[in-house]
Amino acid sequence: MEADKLDQDVFEIAGQSIARGENRMVHVPVANLYTNTPVTLPVRVVRGIKPGPVMFVSAALHGDEIIGVEIIRRLLRLRELRDRGTLCGTLLAVPVVNMPAFLQQSRYLPDRRDLNRSFPGSESGSLAARLANLFLKEVVGKSGFGIDLHTGAIHRPNLPQIRADLANPDTLRLARAFGVPLLLNSAPTSGTLREYTTRKGIPVLLYESSEALRFDEQCIRIGVRGVVNVMAELGMVPTQPTQKVEPVAARSSTWVRSPASGILRAQAALGDLVKSGQVLGMVGDPFGEVEAPVVCGTDGVVIGRLKLPLVNEGDALFHVARFEAPEAAARAVNLLRAETRGWRVEEPPIV
Repeated sequence: MEADKLDQDVFEIAGQSIARGENRMVHVPVANLYTNTPVTLPVRVVRGIKPGPVMFVSAALHGDEIIGVEIIRRLLRLRELRDRGTLCGTLLAVPVVNMPAFLQQSRYLPDRRDLNRSFPGSESGSLAARLANLFLKEVVGKSGFGIDLHTGAIHRPNLPQIRADLANPDTLRLARAFGVPLLLNSAPTSGTLREYTTRKGIPVLLYESSEALRFDEQCIRIGVRGVVNVMAELGMVPTQPTQKVEPVAARSSTWVRSPASGILRAQAALGDLVKSGQVLGMVGDPFGEVEAPVVCGTDGVVIGRLKLPLVNEGDALFHVARFEAPEAAARAVNLLRAETRGWRVEEPPIV
């Protein structure tokens, strides 16, 4: 472990000093609403007695992506996090980064800016720029590693997947440890948190699953176990990584778009193995007089799709990832689905 990635005896955040073994909530001031009600960035700082890495786990960069909030809630109640005697290092848990958007159940801030297109931000810019800058200063900049939890947009669920800079050996190691079947080595979009951390060489995983404003129990369980697996890989918790699925990395991905406007009758589901030339669905008008097939242009696995049947010409309908061995990717998806059906939900009592 590199020395600069180990936590110090006293951890400083937002002017507060937190000693080893402490578990403290810190409210980092962001701004005031026009009602003069303060808005903060709530950070749960969990410190082990033993030294180790500093890792952040964050959710709700987009205020309507709520699965990550539940993943972090369950994570903080796990035995591994409550026993600070065996925990090594420091975990910074931020279940709601974008509080103004979260309160509005919206992807965007009140001024319609996208926080995850505003990094690195600035101290004197828009609210989005200030919040992005503050998050980097108080959380990301103090961490050696990170996991950012996301979902697809409303009506656009994603198959559980990790998106990351797989050219970074540390990032690749953690991505494989997380325990999802599919890894995407996708180029980060300009202004995103992942673009900033990739440029700075900070190993950060982006976990994508399900859709906005919805809970999906399977995706939540995979996310909780994935974070613990990464912490175990880093030596932060004594738990051994439970990695039973061998992940498969995608070469690239593409959206199959609607050939016409109308009502979609989908014939492909998330995780399906699809072939070039395969009909993924039909788009027709309400009278049944127009029928246009949605034809796949490549071999791969469906990793995202539109659930809303009402579509316009050109709408993105099916997100297909390309693999060197698509059959192996589909098998990994089915293996994880079968495995998660047997997982128990553990909810320890609050003490």
